[in-house]
Amino acid sequence: MITTIGFDADDTLWQNETFFRLTQDRFASLLTDADPVHLAERLEAAERRNLGHYGFGIKGFMLSMIETAIEVTDGRVQASVIAEIMAAGREMLRHPVDLLPHAREAVTALAADHKVVLITKGDLLDQERKLAQSGLGDLFHGVEIVSNKTPQIYRAAFARHGAGADQAMMVGNSLKSDVLPALEAGAWGVYVPHALTWTLEHAEPPVTDPRFRTISDLGLLPALVEDLQTLP
Repeated sequence: MITTIGFDADDTLWQNETFFRLTQDRFASLLTDADPVHLAERLEAAERRNLGHYGFGIKGFMLSMIETAIEVTDGRVQASVIAEIMAAGREMLRHPVDLLPHAREAVTALAADHKVVLITKGDLLDQERKLAQSGLGDLFHGVEIVSNKTPQIYRAAFARHGAGADQAMMVGNSLKSDVLPALEAGAWGVYVPHALTWTLEHAEPPVTDPRFRTISDLGLLPALVEDLQTLP
């Protein structure tokens, strides 16, 4: 019996990584003296080491870009470049929400017979802004904006908003954050691949786990849930 369904937000319900890639291209255009591949590697390294300080989201990304610009120029980066990076971050924070195909239909259909919960990580203000602009807010029975996604986080969320992880499902585009820890918590994990996935979210699919499923888009989710309800 599946009573609660958790949805990831970024790149599951609406576009997100696309804007990070576009901003990273803009960042590279500001530092033309740096090798693009080397610059991308240095930025990724900065993001990795800064996650524990700044968390996930646009603000941490912007600070990592500034830090990388200082590093690759040996401290000689111009103030105008720093200003451009900050302006790019502010543009990301103002960008309209672009829902992914079938997102509204899937959440609406499942909310009729299940508790649906948004479980997302990132900057609190930015995630609240995107949820409000998405028009999906009223469909969710609960919203959890967390600093990270772990089995303990999922167990607690599904206990608060349902009958526990064993009667819950988590749906998302990240194997590392949405699927693997949810499976470890005892829930179902449904992977919905996105064309762009942040390098830090890559993981191998747990193909041998009996509670793991993959669908190509959210339009297939209601039928999958219905099929799973009939399993012995």
